Amino acid sequence: QVQLVESGGGLVQAGGSLRLSCALSGRPFSMYTIAWFRQIQGKERECVAANGNIDIDGSTWYGDSVKGRFTTSRDNAKNTLWMQMNDLKPEDTAMYFCAAAPFRPITSEQPQATDFGSWGQGTQVTVSS
Repeated sequence: QVQLVESGGGLVQAGGSLRLSCALSGRPFSMYTIAWFRQIQGKERECVAANGNIDIDGSTWYGDSVKGRFTTSRDNAKNTLWMQMNDLKPEDTAMYFCAAAPFRPITSEQPQATDFGSWGQGTQVTVSS
C-alpha cells in the first residue's frame, strides 16, 4: 500500500517562494507518476504539476497558471518529489495534495484527480498580498 506525506506549506508574502515535498513509501518510488493538485474550499481539485515515473520517460506537465513559476524534481534516494514554487501569488492560496499512480503516462492533457488512487493528507499554502 502506497503512503504519501506532504510537507512544506506555510504562509508567505506575494512574490515569495516555498518548496513542497511529497514522500512516498510502501512501493518502489520509480514506478509512480506523482502529481500535485490544489483545492480551494468549495471547488474541485485541479492538477498544477505532474512528474512522470522514470521507468517510462520521466516527463513533466505544468498547468498554465504555474508554468515558469513551479518546478518539480525527484530525489530518488529519498523517495521524494519536490515542488519548488517561486513568485507566489495570492491566487496560489490553496490546500496542496500530492497524488500517485503507477505507470501513468504524462500527456499534454491536464491530469485528473480520478486518474490517481493514492493521496496524501495535504499541506496548506497561503500567500498574502
